[in-house]
Amino acid sequence: MSHDYARDHRKNSTRSEGLLWSILRGRQLCGLKFRREHSIAPWIVDFACLEKSLVVEIDGGYHDLNIEHDLRRQRDLESRGWMVVRFTDEEVEEDAEAVARAIVAAIGIEYSYQPRMRTGSGARNVRAKKPKPK
Repeated sequence: MSHDYARDHRKNSTRSEGLLWSILRGRQLCGLKFRREHSIAPWIVDFACLEKSLVVEIDGGYHDLNIEHDLRRQRDLESRGWMVVRFTDEEVEEDAEAVARAIVAAIGIEYSYQPRMRTGSGARNVRAKKPKPK
């Protein structure tokens, strides 16, 4: 069940999740591999970096109604060795780069960002052909 839920949620991510994912995907942030809507049973987290045992959560308005649940979930993840960093959807939408910098600062890594090549997944790496001399 959790795999189906995670897959469905990836397809219907919020604006802030999509924005942050555009920075985290493809090892663009400090060469770290992040997974989106990753299952850490029994929970599904917004983003996880397995090599650093790091969970990144984006809290939208609905989280105000689930504070106790979120804290219980966070305590459980931390008891299992995960570091959990949280941001509001407003923080991501106002300055996603600042959020990315805060993520790597939390684990003590110097910030670097390398945009991924626009290949695969519908994009093409097209090189302009030089005209042949006449």
